[in-house]
Amino acid sequence: MRRLLRDRGGAGTAGEVAAGEVAAAAAVALPMVEPDPTAAAFFDVDNTMMRGASIYYFARGLASRGLFTTRDLLRFAFGQTVFRVRGGENPEHIAEAREAALAFVAGHKVEDIVQLGEEIYDEVMADRIWAGTRALAQSHLDAGQRVWLVTATPVELARVIAQRLGLTGALGTVAETSDGVYTGRLVGDLLHGPAKAEAVRALARREGLDLSRCSAYSDSANDLPLLSIVGNATAINPDAELRDHARQNQWAIKDFRTGRKATMIGLPIAAGVGALAGGVAAAVALRRLHRAR
Repeated sequence: MRRLLRDRGGAGTAGEVAAGEVAAAAAVALPMVEPDPTAAAFFDVDNTMMRGASIYYFARGLASRGLFTTRDLLRFAFGQTVFRVRGGENPEHIAEAREAALAFVAGHKVEDIVQLGEEIYDEVMADRIWAGTRALAQSHLDAGQRVWLVTATPVELARVIAQRLGLTGALGTVAETSDGVYTGRLVGDLLHGPAKAEAVRALARREGLDLSRCSAYSDSANDLPLLSIVGNATAINPDAELRDHARQNQWAIKDFRTGRKATMIGLPIAAGVGALAGGVAAAVALRRLHRAR
C-alpha cells in the first residue's frame, strides 16, 4: 500500500504524461469580462424580477412553519392588497402596511430569518423568477456591470434573492434590530417610490456610478422616480400608467406575461396561493370604499 501511495505521488507513466501535456496544450482560457465600473443596472423585484410579491411568499413560508397563524397570514394578505391597490395614493398608508408586514418577524433573530428566507426562496420563489428579466440582468453582468435589486421588500430577503440569482447585491427596506433581534419596526421610511431613487443616488455616489450610463427596470408607475434618473429605463410587465409613460418617453417595454399570468399580475398575493379569493375580495372592497369616499 505504501509503495502504491509513493507511486501515485510521483511522476506518471509516459502515457499519463502525454495525456496531461495534450490536455494542457488544448486548454483555452476564457476571456475575462472587462469591468465597467461606472455603469450598473437596477431591478425592481415584485412583478419585475419575480411573479407576485416576494414578501407574501416569505410570509406564507413562515406560516407553514408555524411562526404565525393562518389568521395572521390572511390579515397580512389583506394589508398587501391594500398596499397594491392604494399604495401610490397615501404614503402614510404604505408605511403602515409595511410596518404590519415586518411585524410578523418581531422577536426573531436576524440570522434565523435569513436562513428561513433561503429555504423559502428555494421552495416557492425560485420557480417564479421571470426568465426574461433574469436574462436581462445576466446581460448586464456579462457586460461587466454591477446589478442591484431595489425593492420595498426587507433588505435581508432582498439579499437572499440577489445571492441566489448571482447578482451584485440589493437595496431594500431596513428593519430595526436590537442585539440581532427584529423589533418589528422600520429604520426610517420604507424603500418605495421616491425613496428608491434616493437610495440609488446615494449608492451611485458611494460606488462612483454615472447614472446617465445606468439602467433601471420596473413594472410599476410607483417607480417612475427611479426610472427617470437613469440613462436607460425599461418597463417590464408594466401597469397601464407606466406603459403609457414609457411609450411617451420612448422607453423600452418588455412583457413576459402570457395568458392567465397577465391577468393576475396586478395581485401580488394571487398567483398560485390559497388566499386568491380573499385577495380579490379585499381589492374589490377597497376599490368600492375608495369610490364611495
